[in-house]
Amino acid sequence: MNLLIIGAGSHGKVVKEAAEALKIYNRIDFLDDNSDLAIGRVDEYKKFSNDYQCAFIAIGNAEVRCELVQKLSELYNIPSIIHPTAYVSSSAQLGSGCYVGAKAVINTNSAINDGCIISIGALVDHDCVVGEYSLC
Repeated sequence: MNLLIIGAGSHGKVVKEAAEALKIYNRIDFLDDNSDLAIGRVDEYKKFSNDYQCAFIAIGNAEVRCELVQKLSELYNIPSIIHPTAYVSSSAQLGSGCYVGAKAVINTNSAINDGCIISIGALVDHDCVVGEYSLC
């Protein structure tokens, strides 16, 4: 399984390291309009759909992230990336396209809606709800 990360900035690099640590992706590459690390531009996402099964939107701007998730979900699986050192309760619900950073905690009965960024070391205690495309 291959992963395409949209956005090769700071957040994208963090997401790539977490995805590598999961050891489930054979290949991980970036699309970005302004990076030498990228294999293509963001608007070229359609031409990579035969080689990449998954795409993750690693852009901090919630409005842009939402728009891109909607576009790319027609061609790609949009996984959540959970750093291996994070704790996510078995009773928590996690939407698609979320990032959960290193040492973050999502506790009992919490709900993290689509497209959220739960930063390194963030604590989402029991019974909390984090709205779509939020940043914690």
